[in-house]
Amino acid sequence: MTGRPLIVAVVLLRRDGAALLQHRDNRPDIPAPGLWVFPGGHADPGETSVDCALRELEEETAYRAPRLDFLLSFEDDFFGQQPVRPMDVFWGIYDGHQPVECREGQGLRFVLREEALGLQTPPYQMAIWDFAMSKKAFLKRRNG
Repeated sequence: MTGRPLIVAVVLLRRDGAALLQHRDNRPDIPAPGLWVFPGGHADPGETSVDCALRELEEETAYRAPRLDFLLSFEDDFFGQQPVRPMDVFWGIYDGHQPVECREGQGLRFVLREEALGLQTPPYQMAIWDFAMSKKAFLKRRNG
């Protein structure tokens, strides 16, 4: 981890391609207020990004992911905050059994991609969603 605070996000996909989205609180003191985002948050000192992703997902949604895979990293400079923050994005497949629960923000639900086009989201979110879907399709083809 760099000297800058690391942020993680988790793209949790349902088998039909819907992603779990969190409706952020509408407060001016937080990044992306009022937007629909992938769950995630800040890493604790010494915490790896994957451990942070697993912890944040459970803290915010009550979902215990059996596995998360690294998807990509980028510099999150879309909200004008300084310093620019590195973000690691992970993805996983929802097991279809564990319930999810909104533990942070205004709401939490699985959203189909077509429906998400009508929601307010960060400018990079759909590209990340598409990339996660391409990984999911690749795994499906590889595993038969």
